[in-house]
Order: sequence, then C-alpha cells, then structure tokens
Amino acid sequence: MSDIRVLQMGLGPIGLRVTRYLLERGGFEVVAAVDADMELIGRDLGDLAGLSPMGVEVNGTVAAALEVSSPQVAIVTTTSSLARFEKQIPPLLRAGLSIVSTCEELAYPWTRQPEISRRIDAAATEAGVAVLGTGVNPGFLMDFLPVALSGVCQKVTKITVWRVQDAQFRRIPFQRKIGAGLAPEAFQAKVDDGSLRHVGLTESMHMIAAAMGWDLTETTESIDPVMTTETIRTSGLTIEPGQAMGVAQTGKAYCGDELRIELLFRAAVGEPESFERLCIDGDPTIDMRIAGGVNGDVATGAIVVNATASILDAQPGLRTMIDVSPVCYKAS
Repeated sequence: MSDIRVLQMGLGPIGLRVTRYLLERGGFEVVAAVDADMELIGRDLGDLAGLSPMGVEVNGTVAAALEVSSPQVAIVTTTSSLARFEKQIPPLLRAGLSIVSTCEELAYPWTRQPEISRRIDAAATEAGVAVLGTGVNPGFLMDFLPVALSGVCQKVTKITVWRVQDAQFRRIPFQRKIGAGLAPEAFQAKVDDGSLRHVGLTESMHMIAAAMGWDLTETTESIDPVMTTETIRTSGLTIEPGQAMGVAQTGKAYCGDELRIELLFRAAVGEPESFERLCIDGDPTIDMRIAGGVNGDVATGAIVVNATASILDAQPGLRTMIDVSPVCYKAS
C-alpha cells in the first residue's frame, strides 16, 4: 500500500510534533505545509521540526501549497474555535482532502453550534471526504474512552471522569494558559474574557450523551483557581502564596433532575499526583484509574497520526470519534 500523502496546516508545537510522529511511524509522506506566520514561510519543514531537511517548504496559503503537491489528507492544528476552523477549510475541501483536526470545538459540535456543523457536514459530504475533530481531551480521555468502557454494561446511570495533572514539568505557555502565577482578580478577568478555560468539556458531555442516548436538559461549567499557600518555583515561573497555581474546571450534565455526566478537569503546578479516573455507575459498575496520567502532548500527537491512518475509510461528512471506526495504533 502506498504512503498516505499529508498536508499539514498549523506548525506550532503540536503541529511539529505531529510531523515528527508521522515520519517516525512510516506509512505517511508529508508533501505540503502551511502556516500564516511570515517568519516560517519559505523555511524547510524538517528544519522546523528538528529533523533533517525534508524538501518541503512552508507555504503561506493552501493554494500555494497545492500548486506543488497533491495531498490526500490535511492535518489542521491551528485553532480551538469552530468558527475560525470553518473559515480555514474551504480550499482543503475543494481540493478533495479529508481533514483531521485538533480543533477542540470540532470534537462534537452538533449541539452547541448546529448551524456551523451542518455547513461543514454539507460541504464535506459534497466533496466526498470526512472531517474529524480529535485529540486527547476532548476526543478520547473524557468522552470516547468512557463510551467504549460502557460497552460491557447492561445499564448506565452516571459517568464521572477526572483528569488531574501536575503542570510543573509542562511547557511555560501551558502553565500560563492555566492561570499559574495570577492573582485571583487577574485569574477571574481571564475567565470572564474567555481566555482562560479548558475548551471541550461541554463538547465531551454532548458526545457521551449522544452515545448513551441521553436527552440532556441542562449542561453547566464552572471554573475556579487552584490557589497556593506556599512559594512554588518552576524553570521559568515563580508562584507566590495567594496566587493561582492552576485551574479547576467542572462540567455537569443533567437529564431532568438527574446528574448523568460529571467531568472534572484540574491542572496545577505542584499538584500532588497526576491521574485519570473513569467511573461508570451501572451494572456492572466500573472504576478505572490511570496512575500518572496520560502525557497530553504525546497523546495528542499520536491520536492525530492514528486518526490520519483511518480517515480515508470514514464516511463523507462531519464525523466524530463515536461514529468512525475505532482509532488505534497501526504499525507501519
């Protein structure tokens, strides 16, 4: 079988990690790269990814990239916003490319943003290709994985998922993204303007509900700072007592008065323990714990590569992780 020809759009840390994983795995040929950053245009993708030169020059537009390549699949790692994602993909669809993206709001957009979802679905269907949003979270740990675990249950009454991370050894941009080092007022200001939040909890709840056949009547999200009472120092950040060391975000979904889904995301510098825990109340009850947690950067890059290996077999249209063939590791 010939290698899958890939166009990469978005060359930040995750995009470049995906480049490395594609080449390490084999079975893929990265034939084109696109980024809007003027400092990257014209540079070799291999150099940017810390590899040997690949002979793939970064282009500023999809049109320019398609003049010199003929990809089959586009990997889009540019934005969390579904509205921005929709504006970026028309040239990809016109070229007949299936799309795998880390856009968090794309993971399950049908309930919160139905009009955009219908437009993307119609455009992809007309082009005869599939569009899939995936990632470690949303896309796997807090939605697809509990859905898969429920496959051995005769009855399910509630699903609860915890994702708890010690952010001490994560990149400084991630530490700042979760509000580490902010005073309470500054933390709340970022919550209020929407710049400090984990994107995807509500999408995950709707994905679970769709799989379970639950008709949700209400979903809620709360965001609170995790405060420190002692000085914490990382390689690039000092957090003083009374400042936030991270974020605690909770999503809840109800059917009438019954709490059916509860998702608890907590990421903080100096968190005592990292872990994932999934509890399914039902028959049988399942309580699964992943000690040490799942490395988010590694898992996101890996699941994108694994989904790219499967996307060409998916039905055309806007797809989610619960309606494509199970995404799994495939050796080259």
